[in-house]
Amino acid sequence: MAGSWRAKAQAGGMLLAILGWVSSCVTTFVPLWKSLNLDLNELEVWTMGLWQVCIAREEGAVECRAHGSFLALPPELRISRLLMCLSNGLGLLGCLLAAPGLEGWRACEDKPGLKRWLLLAGGAAFGTAGMATLAPISWVAYNTVLDFWDDTVPDIVPRWEFGEATFLGWFAGAFLATGGLLLACSARSTRTAMLPAPASGAAHSLPVRITLLYSQ
Repeated sequence: MAGSWRAKAQAGGMLLAILGWVSSCVTTFVPLWKSLNLDLNELEVWTMGLWQVCIAREEGAVECRAHGSFLALPPELRISRLLMCLSNGLGLLGCLLAAPGLEGWRACEDKPGLKRWLLLAGGAAFGTAGMATLAPISWVAYNTVLDFWDDTVPDIVPRWEFGEATFLGWFAGAFLATGGLLLACSARSTRTAMLPAPASGAAHSLPVRITLLYSQ
């Protein structure tokens, strides 16, 4: 029963983690973190990402322009770039570590302790990747809300709103964190199952030896 639970937890955790990692990679590079609709020109929609700004026109044409110098970017975009790239790297590392530790994977079959530690390390990498994804997404979303409700800006000025990548990033971070937690819990369960049971005669041998000593 415990083995079946571990296998299901590992399969579900790995699936969620990989889905979250792929979604995080997509979130990193798509220019859809923010969107801007101009009331004066409804034929154009502006979108912004970590790397470029794009203009989508009604006829279907899309024109993108990369951001300027890295040092000229706002702090939220600079740190978000670093954290998202870190998340992508940790997600890849988690895949490489957790895969050999899965039950049914033939690697390290003769070393159950190593498989458990690989699974635990992979789960930790996925969990850290999830936090590294949620942090920049939430930071950018928070600043977007502050700018949207800024009373010092006239109402006629267009405001940036959430883009599709914001919601995708939240799901990606949640999937990574949940998948990593499931893998770590299954690794802990594997460790509990590996503990040797006490010998049946060990509990009775001590009283017998004490009796013999007193009889002498």
